[in-house]
Amino acid sequence: MRITDDLEVPDGELSYTFSHSSKPGGQNVNKVSTRVTLNFDVEDSPSLSDDQRERIRSELRTRINKEGILRVSSQKHRTQKANREAATERFIELVQDALRVRPVRKKRGIPREIRERRLKDKKHRSRLKKERTRLIDEDE
Repeated sequence: MRITDDLEVPDGELSYTFSHSSKPGGQNVNKVSTRVTLNFDVEDSPSLSDDQRERIRSELRTRINKEGILRVSSQKHRTQKANREAATERFIELVQDALRVRPVRKKRGIPREIRERRLKDKKHRSRLKKERTRLIDEDE
C-alpha cells in the first residue's frame, strides 16, 4: 500500500480487529461485528525510516498507545468491508499528513509604518486627556 512517494507499507504490517458497532446496522447491529479497528505497529515497522517513525510518533501521539501501536477505527458503514476500506483510507490520510513537511514560520518584526501609527495615536490620546484636566489657581 503506497502512502507517499518514499513510503510503502505492505498489507502484512496492518492488522484488523472487528467488534460490535454502535452505529447503523438495524437489527444486525447486535449480531454482526461491523466496527473495524486498524492496528499498525509504528515502533517495529521495517517500512519506516527513523525520521518517519519520529514524525509519526510526534504528530499522532494521541492515537498511539504505550506499545507503539497506531489505532484507527471506523464504524460509519453497515458492512465490515466498507468500514475496513474507510479505516484504511483514514490511516493513509493520517500518515500522509503526519509526514508532510510544513514550512518553518519566520518571525517578522512589526512594520515601521504600523509602529509609527500606533505611537501617533497614543500621543493624540494623551493630548486629549491632558486637555480635559482643569488647572485650579491657588488664589481663587
